[in-house]
Amino acid sequence: MSRKADLLAVPDASGHFGEYGGRYVPETLVAPLEELAAEFAKAQKDPAFQHELKEMRRDFTGRPTPLYFAERLTQHCGGAKIYLKREDLLHTGAHKINNALGQVILARRMGKRRIIAETGAGQHGVATATMAARYGMECIIYMGEEDMRRQALNVTRMRLLGAKVVGVTAGQKTLKEAVNEAMRDWVTNVRTTHYVLGTAYGAHPYPYMVREFHKVIGEEARAQLMEREEKLPDVICACVGGGSNAIGIFYAFLNDQKVRLVGVEAGGEGIQPGRHAARFQGGKLGVLQGSKSFLLQNEDGQIELTHSVSAGLDYAAVGPEHCHLKEIGRAEYTYATDDEALAAFSNLGRIEGILPALETAHAVAFAMKEAPKMEKDQILLVNLSGRGDKDVNEAARFLLKA
Repeated sequence: MSRKADLLAVPDASGHFGEYGGRYVPETLVAPLEELAAEFAKAQKDPAFQHELKEMRRDFTGRPTPLYFAERLTQHCGGAKIYLKREDLLHTGAHKINNALGQVILARRMGKRRIIAETGAGQHGVATATMAARYGMECIIYMGEEDMRRQALNVTRMRLLGAKVVGVTAGQKTLKEAVNEAMRDWVTNVRTTHYVLGTAYGAHPYPYMVREFHKVIGEEARAQLMEREEKLPDVICACVGGGSNAIGIFYAFLNDQKVRLVGVEAGGEGIQPGRHAARFQGGKLGVLQGSKSFLLQNEDGQIELTHSVSAGLDYAAVGPEHCHLKEIGRAEYTYATDDEALAAFSNLGRIEGILPALETAHAVAFAMKEAPKMEKDQILLVNLSGRGDKDVNEAARFLLKA
């Protein structure tokens, strides 16, 4: 099998990306996951499903999103031309609605009328609540109480959209615990309920399905850059929590070996146990919440505490396809600290008039360090995965101190 075929053929029938991924779930969820995989496979080949997806992307969510040349940021940094793929301009403010739209249409097709989801930064919760409202479905969102504090605006948005937001008080009160509660709900109510998992993680078919709904990002960016510059980018960077926005923009370029793919994790307060969420810096292979992946865990296999100024990156595991891409050397993964992300948040606002999500600011931080090392005729593409409206209060706590 050719290298090209290897890169695009994953996952295999069991949901593995190399040795990563799979389906590690209670027996009660095996049949629902198999049903979901079968229904998704049918939907991919169904012209009616694809037509509705394309129409709703265009008329409801606002695709295609623009490709923006950040001229002033380029001048400020020196070196490569910096382009931003403006997923922040989608309806609800982030890339998350690509996946929520696809999964809610699929759920309706399966006869499910109750929608549940987990959320960290709140953007996936808002996107899911939005699509549930659009299709007239009941919606329950699980969110850690610490994230509810950090993302109070999005909690209000979800409630105004008709969703019930359930605060999770266990553990760190963040994303991992919200996923646990959503999975408990799904096990209990699986006949009537679809779980709209929000990132490229979890048991098969979720990592594959989420990638398929997000790969439109890279497909658009590729066509837009070819039209604008008549060449592909030299470097593409994106923040990585679970990894949905990153795999969404990476996938269309996997066979272009000269295009460097860089995922940026949350370095938090530094690579010390409990103070970061950079799985590839301190993680080990393990199984969490249905998938085999790199996890932040101690020597006894217990999941470590995580930290990030960005709620959406504050998670102990990373998507299995990213693990596979790192292992085969096709993508590389670095990190940005809280301080670097906050500086990038401020800089992009003051230089380009764009406030990015704190998650996205990690990728901007990498771009601002990398661009000066590159030649002026090279291109650095940043996936601007979300806007920072939701983060202004949290960012102001650090950036606008007297």
